[in-house]
Amino acid sequence: MGAWDIGHFDNDTAADFGGRVDDAEPAKKADVLREVLATVAGTGPEDYVDGGEEAVAAAALVAAQCAGGEPVTTPYGPKEPLPALPADLRPLAVRALDRLTAKNAEPLDLWADAGADQEWLAGIATLRAVLARTPGE
Repeated sequence: MGAWDIGHFDNDTAADFGGRVDDAEPAKKADVLREVLATVAGTGPEDYVDGGEEAVAAAALVAAQCAGGEPVTTPYGPKEPLPALPADLRPLAVRALDRLTAKNAEPLDLWADAGADQEWLAGIATLRAVLARTPGE
């Protein structure tokens, strides 16, 4: 992971993902997010999750549309606004984040090796809390 900071889009893979979201047709943007979230969420606990930066970025984009969510304002995220995202992306994003914060997950291992795992986990916990709220809370 070519990371330069702890933010959800502050690594090469997530920055490239922002461009991929921009390149998708408006009606397909949610599908791009769903694909990366489902890939990570569908990984069993015995399997090693290689990567995951795109899923964190996708979760941040979903959370940005939730009450209490922070807008994605980094220049490394999508340049174009996203259409309203389907509500079913929220629980999928929660499952993906839960998988990335469990054992056998490369991002957690890499942040731990860098001594920044607690800071990274705090950012993920903030995203998760926004995504796990009942709509309207």
